[in-house]
Amino acid sequence: MPIKAGKKSRQIVTPLDLLQNEEVQAIIGPASSMQANFVIGLGHKAHVPIISFSATSPSLSSLRSQYFVRAALNDSAQVPAIRAIVQAFGWRQVVLIYLDNEYGNGVIPYLTDALQEIDTRIAYRSVIHPLATDDQILEELYKLMTMPTRVFIVHMSTPLGPRLFTRANEIGMMEEGYVWILTDGLTDILITLDDSVIDSMQGVLGVKPHVPRSKQLESFKIRWKRKIRQEYPTNGISEPNIFGLWAYDAASGLAMAVEKIGATNFSFQKSNTHRNSTDLDTLGVSQIGPSLLQSLLSTRFKGLSGHFQIFNRQLRSSAFQVVNVIGKGERGIGFWTPENGTVRKLHSTSKANLGTIVWPGESPSVAKGWVLPTNRKKLKIGVPVSKGFSEFVKVIRDPSTNVTEVTGFSIAVFDEVMASLPYAVQYNPFKTPDGDPAGDYNDLIYQVYLQKYDAVVGDTTILANRSLYVDFTQPYTESGVSMIVPIIDRRRKNAWVFLKPLNWDLWVTSSCFFVSIGFVIWVLEYRVNKDFRGPRSHQVGTIFWFSFSTLVFAQKERIVSNLARSVVIIWFFVVLILTQSYTASLTSMLTVQQLNPTVTDINELIKKGERVGYQQASFVHEFLIEWMKFDESKLVIYESPEELDELFSNKSSKGGIAAAFDESPYMKLFLAKYCSKYTAVGPTYKFDGFGFVFPKGSPLIADVSRKVLNVTEGAKMVQFEKAWFGQTPSCPELTSSISSNSIGLNSFWGLFLIAGVASFVALIACITTFLYENRHALIKLNPPSSIWRKIKAMATRFDDKDLRSHTFRKSDQLPDKRHQGHGCIDSLASYTFPPSPSSILIPTHSNFAFFGEQGTPSSGHCDPVSPNRSMSPHILFEYELTNINQE
Repeated sequence: MPIKAGKKSRQIVTPLDLLQNEEVQAIIGPASSMQANFVIGLGHKAHVPIISFSATSPSLSSLRSQYFVRAALNDSAQVPAIRAIVQAFGWRQVVLIYLDNEYGNGVIPYLTDALQEIDTRIAYRSVIHPLATDDQILEELYKLMTMPTRVFIVHMSTPLGPRLFTRANEIGMMEEGYVWILTDGLTDILITLDDSVIDSMQGVLGVKPHVPRSKQLESFKIRWKRKIRQEYPTNGISEPNIFGLWAYDAASGLAMAVEKIGATNFSFQKSNTHRNSTDLDTLGVSQIGPSLLQSLLSTRFKGLSGHFQIFNRQLRSSAFQVVNVIGKGERGIGFWTPENGTVRKLHSTSKANLGTIVWPGESPSVAKGWVLPTNRKKLKIGVPVSKGFSEFVKVIRDPSTNVTEVTGFSIAVFDEVMASLPYAVQYNPFKTPDGDPAGDYNDLIYQVYLQKYDAVVGDTTILANRSLYVDFTQPYTESGVSMIVPIIDRRRKNAWVFLKPLNWDLWVTSSCFFVSIGFVIWVLEYRVNKDFRGPRSHQVGTIFWFSFSTLVFAQKERIVSNLARSVVIIWFFVVLILTQSYTASLTSMLTVQQLNPTVTDINELIKKGERVGYQQASFVHEFLIEWMKFDESKLVIYESPEELDELFSNKSSKGGIAAAFDESPYMKLFLAKYCSKYTAVGPTYKFDGFGFVFPKGSPLIADVSRKVLNVTEGAKMVQFEKAWFGQTPSCPELTSSISSNSIGLNSFWGLFLIAGVASFVALIACITTFLYENRHALIKLNPPSSIWRKIKAMATRFDDKDLRSHTFRKSDQLPDKRHQGHGCIDSLASYTFPPSPSSILIPTHSNFAFFGEQGTPSSGHCDPVSPNRSMSPHILFEYELTNINQE
């Protein structure tokens, strides 16, 4: 390598000398990220590719020099693998330990962002100077020991990294409970470290680029060992590290690129110089530099370290191997790939766990990554102090022994959760020396933020504004704010109660259908049924009478048409359902107790200026003012269920309240005691429920939340509820949504639809049949008539009886007459018509009507007063001969 480590002047002069005097066309180097900035600048000015196999800092990518090629992996490529390890074991806090130089600082922003994506907090950043003494390293390590976090991510190189672990082992930081994760800066050189250093790193995890096995690599290792033994007999290094493999591949790739372009003009174009020019000003420009760069970027081959391919001017990342330091070296326990994440075997797609890991202190169990501070051995738990609803948290102080006991439903759940976790707790009531609450729930939760408590346990509601400075576990009970109001019996006992069972829309729809069904039946029966004939007023009355008489099934008219019968059958079914429903609803209104709330609308309370109550120290106070816009002067505080009942008894006008707002758990307890007097009405404003409070980013959150889910999903939760809340009494079934007792159209629109469709189909069938049978009469109208005249002609024919109907085939029935009481009609009863006469003589006492052979009537006279008198024709019978023959 043309650039060697040495003094600063040597690091700067040597590359410049190579470009000015030797006119090199490419430089493989620099050796470290700290040397890279200046050398990359020279290469950019001279158009000479700078190929580095060891400058891995991500910050070098920001230089944006097109002539800088990194034939190595960017340090940021390993960040997803480290994140996957932290996520796999569920550690919530880590400490970063890194060098205070270009190499150390470059990867930290990437690590920070990656850990934030999995909600892992960086508790502390330990920055160590590259020239730090052992005493300075010890001082920093002792500081780390006082912190609760036990997961350390180390990004260092030699020689500081081995010194760090040697000192950590001396002071006991490589014992059980600690977790150490190495980046590839140290993992890649584990094989080069002394045995004493390896002994102090037992149980450490590390990641490094995976180097696939190949015959080419094995042959290189043999030649490498032979060469090392010949030139350095005392050197114990027997294996080349990843940087050596990258250097070999970089040189091979550069040689292939030169062969590919086949150029012979390796000259520099000199720049114009003058007396005051500096060395940089005299630097020439390579003539083949751009071509050589493009050839190198397109070169691909299978190298010692794997597939050599430059992507985005750096080596494309592939897989990383996860190793565990055990014994005299390392042991592979898994891999990480961009496609499959963490896997046990490289080409496996199953998301299996890593192999068996021996942790520091030879512990087989995974460290939880967090311990209590060294100055105390129990979690200091704050609990609220309240005078009412002590079922959740109850603080009892024994005056004789001065011992305070904390019990309750919330405490029982938390004790059950912590029983399966290796933490001891100590409850501390949040109260004044006099025993009164020291503040509301917000004040208590804020004590966790101030680090005066390790957690808060009680009936604390999970709220968005509280989560800004503390973290909550999974909720162990549901919650929501509802309105509680008194209930009264409002059975309807007035003169118009009979109208209440049905809504107005159902009354109107039913009335319309009664009339329409009556009209349809009249149309279907008019031509074939004498019960539906007569004067117009009689026919209108029949329509209304028939339809409404079906309510009690008291209709007297016979139905003879099959179409009408089908409509009536369906209509009877509708009427039956409607009357039965009406009867049941009216009976319920008159006999069953109707428990209704006094208030159902929150806006009504605000509009009338009613007083409402809320529980002391509850967030409901802010909810009523900020969300519901209540006047604060209308808010009344209560502390216990008994006090709330007393406020309701006084009413709003007498210093009491008209309604109260509280959370669902308290509401259930109150209603269980006073279920016959009060109820909850909607809507219910949902909240996340009651949860346990921990500091922001606490590693206990994940463990406690998992245990909370186990408790709430098991039988223990039911036992706790019965023990602290008792058996829920039988209360009137009231919901937050008070519905009307009246029956609406929505319950019957299907029935009305069936009846409407049936009647419409029958009516269309009747009209269609009538028009088809009388089509000849329309055709014979001469001259061609207008639409109105045709309608009148059809209406006139429709007004006649249909003598083909069996109801008109009896001997005592004849075609319709214009006047009643004439003897000429009665005299026809004594005659029987021959089956097929050529002419028929109809006696009418002294006068007659004669029908000729063609069926055309002759005029005859029938005395309207006396049948023996001859008068002018009063009535003219028009009848077809065929109809009479049939009779």
